[in-house]
Amino acid sequence: MKLVYVHVAILFTSLLALDLLLTVTANAADQTEEIRKEQTDSRQEKQVRELRQKEQIQNLKREQQLNHAQQQLDQLKQNKTDELQPQQQPQLNQMQQGLDRLKNDQQIERIQKELQLDRIQREQNPSRRQEQIRDLQRQQQMDLLRDQLRKNQIQQDMDRLRNQTHNPP
Repeated sequence: MKLVYVHVAILFTSLLALDLLLTVTANAADQTEEIRKEQTDSRQEKQVRELRQKEQIQNLKREQQLNHAQQQLDQLKQNKTDELQPQQQPQLNQMQQGLDRLKNDQQIERIQKELQLDRIQREQNPSRRQEQIRDLQRQQQMDLLRDQLRKNQIQQDMDRLRNQTHNPP
């Protein structure tokens, strides 16, 4: 009988040890998962900060380009008023309207991007947040290309008008 109590005691002690080991293992797994989640959150927050900084730099570049284009247009208006042909004044007005429209569009885009960045930061699901970050990165690249295209178009229009003024038909 004494032997049965010893075996029961050993079995009970083994079960307690096994339970303790499983609890420690589960806690370690929870801690590992928590660390992984914190790392993911931290990495994604860094990506969002980088996106925000990149967006701010692009906004400054766009603003600089628009200001430069506006200066060129103002210079054309001032210097060439006497030399303008009747058909060139509407072109100047049209260019000014296009430039104004572009400025407004860029302001709207800037606000939309800020809202989008704020939504990304509030997103709780890490995989969804990562998808939104990638979408915004692609959108930024497309915006940059579109801005370059617009800038080139404005420059071509101004060069064409400048050439028409210097070399009337």
